[in-house]
Amino acid sequence: MTTPDDRKYSDEHEWALVDGNVVTVGVTQFATDSLGDVVYVDLPESGTEITQFDKFGEIESVKAVSDLFTPVGGTILEVNTGVTDMPEKVNEDPYTVGWLLKVEVSDAEAQLGKLMDAAAYDSLTAE
Repeated sequence: MTTPDDRKYSDEHEWALVDGNVVTVGVTQFATDSLGDVVYVDLPESGTEITQFDKFGEIESVKAVSDLFTPVGGTILEVNTGVTDMPEKVNEDPYTVGWLLKVEVSDAEAQLGKLMDAAAYDSLTAE
């Protein structure tokens, strides 16, 4: 799968897709390929305040447990209960049905400026 160029990426393998002042957050295909079959996702509740690049949850696969770090900070508006109920959705398509959070941000442009575009992320993961 090619890395979608409509979003930004962190070096911790999370993505951020902007829609106004709401940013949808998920993990990349590279991350899910590295993890293997995802069996559990632990996410915070809606209304939780998160800070850019801080840990916000965990993702567990048959291989390992990994921390999730948010590419943006703000207030969590929505949590994808589909992935907490059926974690395999993260593997099926991490860029659509496998999203994790929707976060309301007040300074999306400034925060996204600290992230990579698809080409830079592809360079990072090619190493």
